[in-house]
Amino acid sequence: MRSVKRFFRVRAALAGALVGLLALTGCSLLGDSGGSPVSGTGTAAPHSSANPDQDIPYDVTPLLKPAKKYYGVAVPGAPTAMKSVDAYTGSTGKQPNLVEYYAGWGDGFDATGVRNAWAEGALTLMSWEPFDTPLTDIAAGRSDPYVKEYAAAVRRLNLPVVIDFADEFNGHWEKWGTDHVTPAQYVAAWRHIHRTFVDAGATNVIWAWSPNIVNPVRNVKLEPYYPGDAYVDWVGLIGYFTTGSDNAFDSVFGPTRDRIRTFTEKPFLLLETAAMPGERRRADIRNLFAGVAADDDMLGFVWFNHKKRADWRLEASPLALKEFKRLAADDRFGFDVRKPS
Repeated sequence: MRSVKRFFRVRAALAGALVGLLALTGCSLLGDSGGSPVSGTGTAAPHSSANPDQDIPYDVTPLLKPAKKYYGVAVPGAPTAMKSVDAYTGSTGKQPNLVEYYAGWGDGFDATGVRNAWAEGALTLMSWEPFDTPLTDIAAGRSDPYVKEYAAAVRRLNLPVVIDFADEFNGHWEKWGTDHVTPAQYVAAWRHIHRTFVDAGATNVIWAWSPNIVNPVRNVKLEPYYPGDAYVDWVGLIGYFTTGSDNAFDSVFGPTRDRIRTFTEKPFLLLETAAMPGERRRADIRNLFAGVAADDDMLGFVWFNHKKRADWRLEASPLALKEFKRLAADDRFGFDVRKPS
């Protein structure tokens, strides 16, 4: 959704300029958001204490398909600051365990944010968007100093993170979308980034491949854009309940799910979703919870609680918020990611 994310592009452009300046001065952008370098203070293995001397990457396996559903949110300022997450918890009655944020190519790794979310039992999901860097350059290694340093920072922190690179690639509205990038170029960039992280030992990453739902772009084939099961952990669908269309869960997400099931069995996450304000919003929220709960391959959802093209914030619709809170109380949704089993 081009207009939904326009807010984040100014930040990405500024970050890109800053990267160049820091490269000239020998400074690093890839430590904590406060500017200090990342120390090895992450958890070395599930449920263990922090141990900077332990050289074992965090095992993300228990988080790949847990018994309960992820209950996620994207809210302004998080996870660098968790105030808005805490407010969302208060209004919906449940602590989110997946916090999504958006980073432009060139932004530094937000180690502080990852730690903040982890301290509240939540996993961090970063949507990494290459606004001003061609994917062909990434695949050719021209961004390798940046990618390698980023991967090293992720590895040093040694907490699990989810990375979603160049989402909505099957849409013409993105700079890395169908009007600008071929499937082969997209796959080459994805695989190159993934290999760079693996070479750095950063196996504490969960990789989410995230197409937009096919409803507005039915003629775009998804399989040619798929990097392969060796490079993907989750399929992160992006789709919204909008006005003027059939908003049954299977109508919104079913066509995309069915296409993807022809070439991979990786589990799904609704990586970005919300419902348009209006009379149908309560019904849409019921469809969302029921659809996710009914599908064993659906890991959960992330609610996009921003005011952008529409006011997707739950607090904008008191009756819908009340319904959301009632459904969120279902024990199947939410769990402490530090204790996934």
